[in-house]
Amino acid sequence: MAEPNQADRRAQAALARRLAEAGFALPGTLLEVAHICGKPNCRCSADPPHPHGPYHRWTRKIDGKTVTRRLTPDQRARYGEWFENAKRIRALVAELEALSLRVAERNEDWPLNSR
Repeated sequence: MAEPNQADRRAQAALARRLAEAGFALPGTLLEVAHICGKPNCRCSADPPHPHGPYHRWTRKIDGKTVTRRLTPDQRARYGEWFENAKRIRALVAELEALSLRVAERNEDWPLNSR
C-alpha cells in the first residue's frame, strides 16, 4: 500500500473536512436556455431577436439514458444550491483523486501522470 507522508495526510484531511461540510447535492447539470420558436410573427424572430425564456433544464443520466426535466422558477430557486453543492463535491473528489495519484506515483516510482 502507498505510504502518504504528513503533507499528504494533511491535504487529505483538509479535503475530507470540506467534503463533510457539503449539503444536499443533485446529480447532473442545470442549464439556463432560451428558445426561438421560429414562428414568423413571434417576438423571437424580430430583429434583434427576443427569445422565449429563460427556462431552466436539469439534465442527468438514469440507467444510461439522458433525462431532461424542466424546472419552474420556484424549483430553480429551491434547488439551485444543491446543484452548486454537487459541483463543489465533484471538484473536491477530483482533488482527492489527484492527490492519491501523486502519492501512488511517488511511492511506486511510476512516471508522473502515467496512463
